[in-house]
Amino acid sequence: MNQAAIRWISGPVLRAVTRDPFTIQEAVLVGGKGILGEVIRMQEDEITVQLFEDGTGLRPGDPVTGHGLPLSVRLGPDILGNIFDGLLRTLGGEERDFLRPGQMALPVVHFHFTPLAEPGRILKGGDPLGSVQPANKAGKEQLILIPPDRAGEVLWIAPAAEYDTNATLCQLRDHHGQTQTITMCHFWPVRRPRPVARRLPVGPPLLTGQRVLDTLFPVARGGKAMVPGGFGTGKTVLLETIAKWCDADVIVYLGCGERGNEMAGVLDEFPKLEDPRSGRPLMERMVVIANTSNMPVAAREASVYTGITVAEYFRDQGLKVALMADSTSRWAEALREVSGRLGELPGEAGYPAYLSTRLAEFYERASRVITLSGKNGSLTVMGAVSPPSSDFSEPVTIQTKRYVRNFWALDRKRAQARFYPAIDPITSYSEDADSLAAWWSQEGAPAWAIQRRRLLTLLEEQTRLERMARILGKDALPPGQRLTLLCAELVNDGFLRQSAFSVKDRHASPRKQIRMLALLIRFMERAEAAVTNGLSVERIAAQPIMRRLQRMGEEIDDTELERFDELDALLEADFSALVGTDGQEQQP
Repeated sequence: MNQAAIRWISGPVLRAVTRDPFTIQEAVLVGGKGILGEVIRMQEDEITVQLFEDGTGLRPGDPVTGHGLPLSVRLGPDILGNIFDGLLRTLGGEERDFLRPGQMALPVVHFHFTPLAEPGRILKGGDPLGSVQPANKAGKEQLILIPPDRAGEVLWIAPAAEYDTNATLCQLRDHHGQTQTITMCHFWPVRRPRPVARRLPVGPPLLTGQRVLDTLFPVARGGKAMVPGGFGTGKTVLLETIAKWCDADVIVYLGCGERGNEMAGVLDEFPKLEDPRSGRPLMERMVVIANTSNMPVAAREASVYTGITVAEYFRDQGLKVALMADSTSRWAEALREVSGRLGELPGEAGYPAYLSTRLAEFYERASRVITLSGKNGSLTVMGAVSPPSSDFSEPVTIQTKRYVRNFWALDRKRAQARFYPAIDPITSYSEDADSLAAWWSQEGAPAWAIQRRRLLTLLEEQTRLERMARILGKDALPPGQRLTLLCAELVNDGFLRQSAFSVKDRHASPRKQIRMLALLIRFMERAEAAVTNGLSVERIAAQPIMRRLQRMGEEIDDTELERFDELDALLEADFSALVGTDGQEQQP
């Protein structure tokens, strides 16, 4: 046990004098209440500690105690389906609405354990010891893994029965001949990535159900994406929508420095949602980490590491995990505040010089891997960024772009026009798209990559033509350019706009997206041929098929895909009525 005494304190940072051998990133308990902190600097006989809880009442001379262990969180099956603060302490329930300083004990939960090993077997770190399911039979079955830093021969394993999370389930004899006990839970340092057997290239797409993402800017499982946008552009709503509808096995939602009313909405809404995959409550496969802006600033800095450590724990069970972090800008602001109190030389916009390193450490923990037990697991990270005044040249946005492959930029003008998701198709990009074309081809869209590029080219051309139309007037443009604007408007209204309040349109399956995209491409081809043969753009715009295509997302459900055949037939009928068999426009 290491001992020190406070010499100086300023907000969440204190200095303590000691002669004991503390280490960097060692967890410490401060004062009589046992407030949790972490050693972040050492100099001669002095250590600097950041506090993760309110330090009101601390004074010089108060004790600082360390046990030589890094800041760690307790990982176990009771995490899934619960709500925690940034230090993984359980929130919710009338008796736990407010956490007392130094409070770390978690409630004891019971699970039914089924052994998957037997005495005499050699188990290495990451191997499954058994599986558990909540005692009430509600919720997802989980694997109990040997901690990555443990291994040995099974001396004894508990029989199938109901146990609490603190019960001993197994005894191992390691290579030193010492006996180790294994429980349902184990501790792991939040700043240390959990080991894997090997990393894999990014895999199939993480389907979000949002057409603008899945078709134009897809993210692969194990990939990294950022969602930059100014105030009011819909970052939180977009991440919440992805959390509801993405095809991940486990969802970790991290509210890092969010406004209290927004997090209150999340905590109130998610427990009431139904999982569209199973019909059971969505919270059964979710973990929510709530760290609001009025909580201690150092806890905000630690919360992102807590969240990604929890996500890695489920990834190691061979699951597809999605982590939504909202927002990394407020995490960076916490780094800046603590750095300022330490008197460090500021970098651009006052952020510490190591901002880029911290962002890299966080996003590089996203991966698709072969776990230590040989399973395939993935961790996909999506982080919101809140640039002041929507300035994408500010440091957090610029540095984050270096470490992600997908950039989903939210546009203030689209949001103000109530166009959601307000993703700007011109500024956004996806570096995963080319590698995902083969997957879409297997799903029945061999021309997906070509069609996707055609839509992006059309939207870029729309931006250029709208600038010209503001100067010359839309009617002064030649027919071909007016048709481009008409088709781009159709793509925006009929494909990219998606209502989260529509029962039929809030989620679009890959098959639905393929049919919608094919219909739009077919319309553009027929319209271009008609205009080339002399048909006016105005007559095309007046056809009934235009209105039907604009509303096809809201009118056709994922289970009614045969109705797209009716739209296809209507499209052909409309153009046949406009154009004669000789390819010339019929006379009215």
